[in-house]
Amino acid sequence: MTHAGELRRRTAELLAAYPPATTDRLDFLRARFDAGLAWVHYPEGLGGLGAPRSLQVVVDEELAAAGAPDNDPRRIGIGLGMAAPTVLRYGTEEQKARFLRPLWTGEEVWCQLFSEPGAGSDLAALGTRAVRDGEDWVVDGQKVWTSSAHLARWAILIARTDPDAPKHAGITYFICDMTDPGVEVRPLRQITGEAEFNEVFLTGVRIPDRHRLGEAGDGWRVAQTTLMNERVSIGGMRLPREGGMIGPVAKTWRERPELRTHDLHQRLLKLWVEAEVSRLTAERLRQQLNAGQPGYEGSGMKLAFARLNQEISGLEVELRGEEGLLYDDWTMRRPELVDFTGRDAGYRYLRSKGNSIEGGTSEVLLNIVAERVLGLPAEPRTDKDVPWKDLAR
Repeated sequence: MTHAGELRRRTAELLAAYPPATTDRLDFLRARFDAGLAWVHYPEGLGGLGAPRSLQVVVDEELAAAGAPDNDPRRIGIGLGMAAPTVLRYGTEEQKARFLRPLWTGEEVWCQLFSEPGAGSDLAALGTRAVRDGEDWVVDGQKVWTSSAHLARWAILIARTDPDAPKHAGITYFICDMTDPGVEVRPLRQITGEAEFNEVFLTGVRIPDRHRLGEAGDGWRVAQTTLMNERVSIGGMRLPREGGMIGPVAKTWRERPELRTHDLHQRLLKLWVEAEVSRLTAERLRQQLNAGQPGYEGSGMKLAFARLNQEISGLEVELRGEEGLLYDDWTMRRPELVDFTGRDAGYRYLRSKGNSIEGGTSEVLLNIVAERVLGLPAEPRTDKDVPWKDLAR
């Protein structure tokens, strides 16, 4: 089994062959992938060495110390955190070889075509249709809340392929080419003024069967891998102490003593402790990931992430008083990533409202935690065995 010393040796060889100071950024990232140092727990030939996931930090620290470029993970988070684990688990060898390398290097951006106007919280009720036509599937429908669709080359897509089956059973999972002429992306302006999200309209989009992930009709099971990884990537990210939303408000508290009150102090202390507990819990969750696939605990982390972000940003606006009501720029923009800590308090307050919706609503995640983690009785579901075409819509 690959150990820390072996990884340091391989990293040193990479740095010697491709000095970061004189090597093109993309050439370095490609070489890192080919050396198995991209994600060390992936199989050999797919950016990894079959090593324990916990050893990734060994490589990352060595490369950071040498000033090596990273793959800008925030910009390609959907590909790294959601598409890649799903392709690795359910993809064919040809799919893995085609998609994982440019995904990791950032040459190809990915987006997620899951939610629909009539199927958000109840995702299994989706109505986008995919009909088999020879070696292709023809897809028609609409998706919504799609981050990075305006930048993406590829999308992970779930569509209904059997309307006669119950809603969870008639879904198939695909990889969709976003450059297809039948794909139309429209900006969806948010409360922040930006259009970070998009609507996506699919009209006669032809997806070759070789771009299907998993078996036809088994898309819901495949999607669970995506969703569980999504919640871990949102709620379980690695942060230093006072990382994330708690950092700016703690900094303001220290630097602006004239803004302090006893009540705000008590609330800040409470939220600081909760943020630290959440950070350490996320670290424990990552340690659990070293032993296998993510579980439903990621839903609990995502719940905590949304609640904390909203409470902390609300406290920051109150602490700053009139300053907290200011907003830097209402210009209609289509950003490449969400930057919570690089913007002002007004942006953080407005943008955090979406945290309890994206990646699964807090209400749905509470049900998941209750049923899958705590083992409580499931809510009655009268539509469980009813064919999708017979459901009231």
